[in-house]
Amino acid sequence: MNARPAFLENSVIVAAHPDDELLWFNAILHEVDEVIVVYRDFWAQPGLGEKRAAALADFPRAGVSCLNIAESGAAGCANWDDPRESPDGLVLSFESQRRELTRMSRLALGKVGMGEQRVAEYSVLTAYQNNFVKIQTLLRERLRPGMNVFTHNPWGEYGHEEHVQLFRVLQGLRDEIGFNLWMSNYCTNRSLPLAMRYFQTSPGQPIRLPTNKAFAEEVASVYKRHDCWTWADDWQWFDDEWYLPAPRQGATPQPHQHLFPLNLFTIDVAQKRPWLSMAVGSAAAASALMVAADF
Repeated sequence: MNARPAFLENSVIVAAHPDDELLWFNAILHEVDEVIVVYRDFWAQPGLGEKRAAALADFPRAGVSCLNIAESGAAGCANWDDPRESPDGLVLSFESQRRELTRMSRLALGKVGMGEQRVAEYSVLTAYQNNFVKIQTLLRERLRPGMNVFTHNPWGEYGHEEHVQLFRVLQGLRDEIGFNLWMSNYCTNRSLPLAMRYFQTSPGQPIRLPTNKAFAEEVASVYKRHDCWTWADDWQWFDDEWYLPAPRQGATPQPHQHLFPLNLFTIDVAQKRPWLSMAVGSAAAASALMVAADF
């Protein structure tokens, strides 16, 4: 019987959304001491929070909990062709402004009695910034010195703004609390421009573990049964995963560093929507009411 790896002692996975703990930490999900999931509800998908809560309650292992924070809706709002980091994650692009115009138009329609409108409480940018503080506050209470904390990498695996934000929260808390921070090794065509910036710093010695495909299928079936599986039904699990010590803030890039191992796959990159005119006045207000209500 194989001994438990030392880096799994006093260990916790901190994942953004329910099923992230499975998709990006398959090899250790059955062995870590604890699993913390950050998000539950999302205003644009009524009932999703209840489905996720039911799935987590039905999880085929103990020690899984959720911080019950609402998603910001920031997914797809960064410029992944030229991503820029910010104190709370990533700089959001024009897409976040487009969604704010949609939110404002819904508020206006509701006020004049033109149907019941589902509307986010805050703009995407405000919700994203607020969530950084909420996550930081709640995780500060849960994490301790000497723990081995596993989380998303700084490019968000396939390129998810909330994954990047969670990494940045934990990167700061590591220096404050004193735990060991480990990251996943998944990457895609979309997130590669941001990932490439981290190939110039030495991440330390990576650890390779075989995935647990049988347990992965068991967990995936729970999410599918509760109708909150977010990934492709035909997803094929990698044979191995690598876990790497996470880079520290302000690490100085060095030339000629070798690449660290990546589980690289491709995703469909959504076509960019036409930009809305930023002209002010009645014409702009009228145009805002015509925005497609997808966010």
